[in-house]
Amino acid sequence: MAKVNQLKWGTILSYLQSGLGILVGLIYTPFMVRLLGQSEYGLYNTVASTISTISILNLGFTNSYMRYYSKYKNDNDQENIAKLNGLFLIIFLILGFIAFACGMVLTINIRLVFSDGLTNAEYKIATVLMFLLTISIAISFPFSVVSTIIGAHEKFIFLKLISVLKTVGSPLLTLPLLLLGFRSIAIVVVSLSISFIVDTVLAIYVTKVLRCKFIFKDFEKGLFKSLFAFSAFIAINMIVDQINWSIDKFLLGRFKGTAAVAVYSAGSSLYNYYMKFSLAISGVFTPRIHNIVASTEDNQALQKEKISALFTKVGRIQFLILALVCTGLVFFGQAFINFWVGDGYEDSYYVTLLLSLPATIPLIQNLGIEIQRAKNLHRFRSIAYFIMAIINLVSTIFLCQYYGAVGAAIGTAASLIICNGIIMNVYYHKKCNIDILSFWKNILRMCLGLIIPIIVGVLIYNFIDLSNVLIMMLFILIYTIIYSLSMWFIGINNYEKDLIRKPFRKLFGKK
Repeated sequence: MAKVNQLKWGTILSYLQSGLGILVGLIYTPFMVRLLGQSEYGLYNTVASTISTISILNLGFTNSYMRYYSKYKNDNDQENIAKLNGLFLIIFLILGFIAFACGMVLTINIRLVFSDGLTNAEYKIATVLMFLLTISIAISFPFSVVSTIIGAHEKFIFLKLISVLKTVGSPLLTLPLLLLGFRSIAIVVVSLSISFIVDTVLAIYVTKVLRCKFIFKDFEKGLFKSLFAFSAFIAINMIVDQINWSIDKFLLGRFKGTAAVAVYSAGSSLYNYYMKFSLAISGVFTPRIHNIVASTEDNQALQKEKISALFTKVGRIQFLILALVCTGLVFFGQAFINFWVGDGYEDSYYVTLLLSLPATIPLIQNLGIEIQRAKNLHRFRSIAYFIMAIINLVSTIFLCQYYGAVGAAIGTAASLIICNGIIMNVYYHKKCNIDILSFWKNILRMCLGLIIPIIVGVLIYNFIDLSNVLIMMLFILIYTIIYSLSMWFIGINNYEKDLIRKPFRKLFGKK
């Protein structure tokens, strides 16, 4: 019962965190853009995306922890769990030191990194930002172990509550500083301070509440080798993600300047908010997936039934939410961006659509990533993504010089469509024991509920002047109501209706 409650409330809190993160970001970003100016806003995002490349040093070890923890937990082997904890802490302390060294190299050689893309004044600010972000990412490595342990214990309520506080706290503390005249450096200092406090609280929870033990010797023979072999291809995925989602800003900063980065960043920010709706629910199912795979290893038919059912169930819920947001971006995104960040960001609308529309497929299927890892079948995805990332990199170098922010987004969009839309779906069906045909039949049936909202959206887009913010909000509300009614009567099934009914029944005391 406790686990069920942790899962349920963990999911609720995940959506609360995502909702608050999106709300705070939508309110906070316009202030940041206007108070920093387009140039420094672009500079901040350029440096942040560059230093984030160091996160690939994670090498996917946090994902491999879950695999081995599930194995030892299934055998009730507490001693090996303690040794696993100790080994991971040692690994991530070493990675933290390496990350700091890499960050310092980038900081010292910052002019070589960005070439002529920045002005002299921007280089001075960028150096300080790079140094502070280096400290932040170096500290995050050892502390990531404790959050991984909490997730493995399925203590989602505490983990998500802390995340909610962090999501809200950082912008609330930063905004007054921006209003007082402090700049991008203040943003990083506040973020670094809050992260350190939150991570310390998580570490205390692991040692004092969960009473987790750490043994730093006599590790299981071959454990590190097995961990590294398992994590190597996850590391390739992380490199790919960096190429797909960070390299665009770096290349734009180098070839087109910080203004182009600002335009791209505004569009990619909306995409990141869109992505959060999907990741919120899938993250809490990671331990369950590993447990299903571990417990049904000798019964592949049962495993396929359980995994396919979970994959489809979660995918349908994700689609229900993402379809509303995605179609809303199409019909209202242009007017919203103009109101949100002002003039000079018109191309951000096209960046948002180019990133969001193709990404919908992997976002409703992101449970498949953990299924691959749990079954140790993630090598193919890593190789496929790596090839597509190289194609994306080469095409972006060419396209961003001619078409700016939109060109950079086109390269990413093409790789998403080919790799996620076609290649990975074939692999899920052929190798991962997932009934992908049944999944898409379910999604296509749900799409019938989109017909009426799309017709209404087209009419609104073409015949309603959305430049007035009140009119825009009114028609967003109207569209949401029409979408909800159409999906209720046409798109969703009884299980999904019950997910919506139950909270209201409890609220009004009905059974």
